[in-house]
Amino acid sequence: MLTAQDRAIVKSTVPLLESGGEALITHFYRMMLAEHPEVRSMFNQANQASGDQPRALATGVLMYARHIDQLDQLGDLVARIINKHVALQILPEHYPIVGSCLLRAIEEVLGSDIATAQVLAAWGAAYNQLADILIGAEAAIYDEQAAAPGGWRGGREFKLVSRVEESSEITSFYFRPVDQQAILDCAPGQYIGLKLIIDGEEVRRNYSLSALARVGRYRISVKREAGGVVSNFLHDRLQVGDTLELFPPAGEFTLTHSEKPLVLISGGVGITPTLPMLEAALATRRPIHFIHCARNADVHAFRTWVDELAAQHPQLQRFYCYAEQHAAADHVGLLTEDVLAQWLPADRDVDAYFLGPKGFMGAVKRQLKALGVPQSQSRYEFFGPAADLQ
Repeated sequence: MLTAQDRAIVKSTVPLLESGGEALITHFYRMMLAEHPEVRSMFNQANQASGDQPRALATGVLMYARHIDQLDQLGDLVARIINKHVALQILPEHYPIVGSCLLRAIEEVLGSDIATAQVLAAWGAAYNQLADILIGAEAAIYDEQAAAPGGWRGGREFKLVSRVEESSEITSFYFRPVDQQAILDCAPGQYIGLKLIIDGEEVRRNYSLSALARVGRYRISVKREAGGVVSNFLHDRLQVGDTLELFPPAGEFTLTHSEKPLVLISGGVGITPTLPMLEAALATRRPIHFIHCARNADVHAFRTWVDELAAQHPQLQRFYCYAEQHAAADHVGLLTEDVLAQWLPADRDVDAYFLGPKGFMGAVKRQLKALGVPQSQSRYEFFGPAADLQ
């Protein structure tokens, strides 16, 4: 039970987390992944090496400490964590591992003069409070997924039935269930978890679904990343007929029902979750402005498909921005505020969704705000660990 004194103690550690939280969390991850190989598959080692994962968790821990007595102020953070956990199948038995390693890291990094028994007890109570919230919410989603038509719990075996090269960097992978039974529907914008065995090691990853779940199959579209363990495995080694386990679709970054004009803005492989959003929106009468940015035409995936949809649906306008000169681009160079102003509807009361590299998303967020799009209607998602877009 978290007491008023516990909350006061946790809030008193905020200055320490502001100055040294990332070092503390880096130590935490190093310790946990070394001592508990059973949880390694759930963490992307590239994000560990880049510092993105420790940085994201340090920010989350700091926010939790700041708002320990006003958890409603955490906004979408809790929902985002819950959905990431569900997509990777985080279970109640994983939480004590994280909790014990976190408390050890606090003690070892801050030292016994600061991390007193009282401080550790307060943080232990705070962690248990958060764990109970997450475990309860995740259990409810697992139950809902299992009970839904075509749903299931945990891993389910799927077979790769088709691969399609969409560009020089992006390949689509189509999966059907081995049991040939129905599959769970997905909301436009959701992602799915994959469980792979690569060179004898279990690895789990989330990938956005790049199409609606029609005709009993799921599609993901994956960019080959330099040094990417999973992306290169999928591109080079996963062949039609191979099987792997999929976890049910998850994710809170989804297309909401609205009659406002829809603006979809993507950079690079960020196009993938906008595609099912586009599919779903075309079934309505709302105007759609589809904006995609790529280095060049060679890496631009799904252009022909989007062009064909635009020819069939007058409500859809599409614009392409290439960093490199190309006659088929609507703009050459980076997407600027002036260019975006020309491509947005004149009335800025729109629903905008954007995805792509962090620098790209940061620029788009600032541009949309400057152009008068309400911030509450400007939505974005991270493929990897969350970061500050300011």
